[in-house]
Amino acid sequence: FSLVERRWKGLLRLRENLGDAAIAYEAFGSHEVFRKEDEVLYQTCLEQLPYLNRQLKTITGTDENYGISSERISDFGFRNIRHMLFNRSEGQLDTGRMIEALLHKVRGLGVRILNGLTVEAIESNSSGAVVMCKDDIRFSARQVLLATNGFTKTLLPEVDVQPARAQVFVTDPIPGLPFRGCFHYDEGFYYFRNIGDRILLGGGRNLNIAGETTMDMTLTDQIQSALDRLLHETIAPGKNAKVAMRWSGIMGIGEVKAPILQQVRPAVYTAVRMGGMGVALASLVGEEAADMLLGDR
Repeated sequence: FSLVERRWKGLLRLRENLGDAAIAYEAFGSHEVFRKEDEVLYQTCLEQLPYLNRQLKTITGTDENYGISSERISDFGFRNIRHMLFNRSEGQLDTGRMIEALLHKVRGLGVRILNGLTVEAIESNSSGAVVMCKDDIRFSARQVLLATNGFTKTLLPEVDVQPARAQVFVTDPIPGLPFRGCFHYDEGFYYFRNIGDRILLGGGRNLNIAGETTMDMTLTDQIQSALDRLLHETIAPGKNAKVAMRWSGIMGIGEVKAPILQQVRPAVYTAVRMGGMGVALASLVGEEAADMLLGDR
């Protein structure tokens, strides 16, 4: 539960730093969604609810963090869903607005952000490290922190972090969309949520783990077709939902489900391997990384 606690504390820190309004934070909670073929898994989860609620109360302070929400399946308009479990403590936010708020905050503190540079290598030397970029542009620094997550192996091949592509789409607004909140489907390999009256849906990496272990931010017919079927057959049947935009992003995962926060070479450090939970973890991990660098000066 230590990782759950870090995610909880990281999210609280993010909300404290930026404010709920700036990031459009909404506490709708989340639902674990179970199909007919997930019956054994559902019963196993059900048996563990008292234990999970006791453990999570020590982290969130919330009584009965998890509960049964199967009675809402028909209200939400879902099809082919047998059971749901509700998590009261999960929320959702607008990541675009979050990035804008973060940029505004750090620029106000005097941080200079350089865009449009391709870093090709990082080398340690007697005075610190050199960041070598395309077109022979170089920066010297006493310390360098990599927060490159799933792209880290391009610069530090020895670090245990693998890229994991996540394919996503968002629909046009659906009049009268009947649900709010976040949903985890097929043991969490699929995730969907509302954005106003739109549906954001992503996942399906389990259909081709090897193929999705890539830094290539493209789309595949196999996974996009699976997402389309899930949208039209299960999440919004009969709604004639139309996809407005499709894209992909790269997560950073590894054998251990915890961030790598350490010095890996002289004057070179990492804060990577967020495991798909970077939004929740990053504010806390960022503070820990800053403390680590300041402690080594």
